[in-house]
Amino acid sequence: MKNKILWTPTEPETTKLSEFIRRINTHTGSDHQAYQDLWAWSVSDIATFWAEVWDFMDVIGDQGTKILNPAPAMRDTGFFPEARLNWAENLLRPDDEVRQTQPAIISRIEKTGETQITFAALTAQVSQLQQYLISVGVKQGDRVVGYVPNITHSVIGVLAAASLGAVWSSASPDFGVEGVIDRFGQIEPTIFIATDGYFYSGKTIDNMPKLKGILLRLPSVKSTIIIPFISETPDVSSLPDAIYWPDALTRFAPTTLTFARVEFNHPLFIMFSSGTTGAPKCIVHGHGGTLLQHMKEHQLQCDIKAGDRVFYFTTCGWMMWNWQISALASGATLLLYDGSPFFPKADMLWDYAARHKATFFGTGAKYIDALRAHDITPKDKFDLTDLRTIASTGSPLVHESFDYVYSHIKADVHLASISGGTDIISCFVIGNPISPVYRGEIQGAGLGYDIAVYDHDGNIITGVAGELICQKPFPSMPIGFWHDDDGAKYQKAYFDHFENVWCHGDWIEQTDTGGFVILGRSDATLNPGGVRIGTAEIYRQVEMIPEILEGVAVGHQFQGDERVILFVRMKDGFLLNDDVITRLKQQIKTGASPRHVPAKIIEVADIPRTKSNKIVEMAVKEIIHNRPVRNVESLANPEALELFKNLEALQA
Repeated sequence: MKNKILWTPTEPETTKLSEFIRRINTHTGSDHQAYQDLWAWSVSDIATFWAEVWDFMDVIGDQGTKILNPAPAMRDTGFFPEARLNWAENLLRPDDEVRQTQPAIISRIEKTGETQITFAALTAQVSQLQQYLISVGVKQGDRVVGYVPNITHSVIGVLAAASLGAVWSSASPDFGVEGVIDRFGQIEPTIFIATDGYFYSGKTIDNMPKLKGILLRLPSVKSTIIIPFISETPDVSSLPDAIYWPDALTRFAPTTLTFARVEFNHPLFIMFSSGTTGAPKCIVHGHGGTLLQHMKEHQLQCDIKAGDRVFYFTTCGWMMWNWQISALASGATLLLYDGSPFFPKADMLWDYAARHKATFFGTGAKYIDALRAHDITPKDKFDLTDLRTIASTGSPLVHESFDYVYSHIKADVHLASISGGTDIISCFVIGNPISPVYRGEIQGAGLGYDIAVYDHDGNIITGVAGELICQKPFPSMPIGFWHDDDGAKYQKAYFDHFENVWCHGDWIEQTDTGGFVILGRSDATLNPGGVRIGTAEIYRQVEMIPEILEGVAVGHQFQGDERVILFVRMKDGFLLNDDVITRLKQQIKTGASPRHVPAKIIEVADIPRTKSNKIVEMAVKEIIHNRPVRNVESLANPEALELFKNLEALQA
């Protein structure tokens, strides 16, 4: 049975997607009308499709004469092997005189208010930071990292690094020391950019003690740039090679920006996996694939146009931050927001979006669920006339939250539930502005993504849940993993499950409308509120508590979301009491991040493990959800599974 249609576009012919369809029909002699027709063509002739995307988006750079460099292995297929371009040049477009006069960023910081900067002013500051980076020896391939909030300085940092062909990576400032070292310690950064602290929910958090501990363990850093954020002159005397951000920039007068036009797959970003079974994997994405995918998704899937105002509630530790920044390439103004979404009032984000006439509003599904739970009705208080698209990602958007958006926020709005990830720095399944929105469903596969659902035997299935698969190569496949020279980790992560197709690790169902419903992760990765968390990051903090022998963390589906449950096995002679729980939560909060703190901590007498002594997270997850456990014969202590059945503590 089909779900109810909640929205139908009223003027689909005015969208960028319809403009693109008309172009394709002219160039290929086709007669595509529906989105599904265009999608089918886009995955049947991927070379022509991506060449058309390049031209339609007016990408700055040399495309070359060859679009596709096929290989027997999907992961080895190359796109635009002769191309030369620069991601930052395409975002700033300094030669576009009209764009340079327009606002590039409007930024709101919880305690210090709002600022605004034009494209011209942004370009000038990027040129100043670029000159500073050159002066301290930054070259192509060097890593520049940011331990930063979602603020204008962060955008300047990534653009300056990318302009030189350096590689950017970032983490949000609420990460603990170990969480930062787990990430940045692997990639040996040359430049470290950070604020002295951050604001959240009315509190001021001083990060200077953490910074000292972090930098002592990053000997590769040649220069530390401190952004005065919570104070005007933070004491940087204990930090190696430190300089204030204003001093670094004012050493140089703004000048004409130069851009290193690099290969299509030259590294741009290093993103981090969740670290389920060890240190987070360092996923490397390139200039060309990132740019094309983001511009395609912004303009064709989300109808972002020049002059639009794009807001995404995100941090610099989430892929959606990178995704949002690329909207500059489409001539949009970024609406940045740093702080609590519920401070100083519960509808703060809508106040901000309405005042600045946001045309696109993006957030996590958990935020929408929270609004619904508190019966907040933005449509009654704010003028959302300009708002055309609301995007939700991070975790599945439940049917009732679809209803809530249309009843409490805006009736005539394109609600785009989207899903992809850090692994592809884009969205496998996504919305489109010319098709109806069905209750509880993602509208369809993204253009250029040959998406299918496989059963355990590799057969394509519909109407039942299975593995999310991409059957053909795409430009934003990772270049590879950092320090994975033979590609073994990359191969294992995506291509070992089924032969020569990308297995994403999402449990998904395709509906009879052609839409999709994400049912969760098919692996052990935790995903509370849409923020992917690796269990290994929690275990490292558990080990700091002397009374605890070991633990196992799993995701538990509860009230339309996923919460983290931590089961712990105590050492002989100790019990899990309130004191241990308090210390453990504090350790996890400070050592990893507040997002890693479990919803519940439960004591168990034993934890299931394989015969090689590996804890089996998926077995525990299956048991607490009353699902059968596979490969019980591989367990050394299968009787331990009984300890996790029908637990009263998980009923609330």
